[in-house]
Amino acid sequence: MKNIKSVLNEVLMEIQPDKNYEKEIFERLSLIIKKINQSQKNTRAILGGSGAKGTWLKTFDADIFVLFDYRKFKDKSGKLADILEKILKKKFKNISRLHGSRDYFQIKQGNFTFEIVPILKIQKSEQAKNITDVSPLHSKWVAKHKKLINEMKLTKQFCQAQNVYGAESYIMGFSGYICEILTVYYGSFLNLIRNAAKWDDKIVIDVQRYYKGKDVFKLVNTSKLISPLIVIDPVQKDRNAAAALSIEKFEVFKKAVKKFLRKPSKEYFTKKDLKLSFLKEKASNAELIIIKAGPLSGKTDVVGSKLLKIHEFLNGKLRKHGFKIKKTDWEWDKKHDAVFYFLSGRKPLPKTVEIEGPPLNIKHHVDNFKKTHKKTFVRNKKIYAFEHNNFTKPVDLLKSLVKNQFVMERCKSVKIEIL
Repeated sequence: MKNIKSVLNEVLMEIQPDKNYEKEIFERLSLIIKKINQSQKNTRAILGGSGAKGTWLKTFDADIFVLFDYRKFKDKSGKLADILEKILKKKFKNISRLHGSRDYFQIKQGNFTFEIVPILKIQKSEQAKNITDVSPLHSKWVAKHKKLINEMKLTKQFCQAQNVYGAESYIMGFSGYICEILTVYYGSFLNLIRNAAKWDDKIVIDVQRYYKGKDVFKLVNTSKLISPLIVIDPVQKDRNAAAALSIEKFEVFKKAVKKFLRKPSKEYFTKKDLKLSFLKEKASNAELIIIKAGPLSGKTDVVGSKLLKIHEFLNGKLRKHGFKIKKTDWEWDKKHDAVFYFLSGRKPLPKTVEIEGPPLNIKHHVDNFKKTHKKTFVRNKKIYAFEHNNFTKPVDLLKSLVKNQFVMERCKSVKIEIL
């Protein structure tokens, strides 16, 4: 078994951005930023996100923050996107406007996607008119810990590989900022995971020690503290930066770190091929159904949430109908179709199903049950009915469900494949 530190060193070498890729994206960024800043007095475009922090991984999209002068625009927060749109349309041809807490923009050049975000230039979080206004303060805080950049990259790559990376509502995992804060708090990736393996529910991470010797649960709004991990934002002390983290993703992360510590391997930093893992588990008595859903256009978080709801809807209906779903999961890389996987048994359901009705002493419900079902019978003081089963195979039910309005409103196309 390899030494854990040698494994981490190997991973670090593999996750660094390709130099040519990095050079090209920085050149494009510089040109876009320079173009935006030409002839502008009260706005200034700067590099944002993981690019500004230096924590980006092998491939990445880039963020550009356009800072608006606080004194001139503090009362026009709701109009910043409109103002920026006019500026961008004069300088670029293909601009897409996306909806968010404050609308932002996308420019696509070849394989690169650049997001341009209007932000009010603030000095402290209390001045923020929108959550995005605080983003440059996050970048500044992370930049103070440059010595830990590689450790932060390890944390982010580990979370990505375990499918727990991202605070979007359809993921509910660890954001990049959370990964950075946790790494700084514990001083290294290795120290972080050694501690994470022992985490209980409601662990409080307060890197700036705002609440040292105090009960954070009495001082911060309890609605912000419902997540299993409480991470006090180092630049905004009344904010739990991990508020979006679900118990499920918290437990997946803890389970993964325990496994890695027991048997260190680079595999824990490599994103699994979901289709391949399902195919490996597919036995002769099992059927793998793959559904591809074309995402709608719009804000990633909203589009992803709609895709998640489709998966939950299909999975729920299959189980309610009586099909044994051995395993299911889904994935979406934000660039192509979302893919839903359902591993089920091959044995079809009976062509006739028995439906349980109400107890005989509830006459009103019994009468209604009889109106709904033709072939009824009584057993153990309850009424039952036999009904024809229109769907004896899961794929047949799925073919019907994907035509349902609930699904059609949340994606633009659906394809079903059986393996």
